[in-house]
Amino acid sequence: MSEPVPDLPTGRPVGRVIAMPADTNPEGDIFGGWLLAHMDLSGATPAFERAQGRCVTIALDAMVFHKPVSVGDEVSIYAEIVSTGRSSIRVKVEAWKRPRNQAHARSERVTEGIFTYVAIGDDLRPRPLPDVPA
Repeated sequence: MSEPVPDLPTGRPVGRVIAMPADTNPEGDIFGGWLLAHMDLSGATPAFERAQGRCVTIALDAMVFHKPVSVGDEVSIYAEIVSTGRSSIRVKVEAWKRPRNQAHARSERVTEGIFTYVAIGDDLRPRPLPDVPA
């Protein structure tokens, strides 16, 4: 049995981009790697804020593609921190699409994944996350 698709994104908006013809595979769908790169870049926003500085992506897991993205679709990316470790931050990232020429169309979730970022120092080695103010 498949998991129900949510009507609304989780997390906060962290990015928006329009899918362009140069980003397609031979069948005319947007490359998964193009979408993955935008999700990684956008998902880093809450990680950088939490780390209060530089982070690097060290892992991606649980990536699921639900629907293809077409040329002209407006892709909105949402992210939320799901857990932290000593130096790591796990961020759930969702991508939602809607046809750009249909302003009132419902958005559809197209993919989601969990990205892990690690805070690093000037020496490029992992550093502890700063304390969160109470």
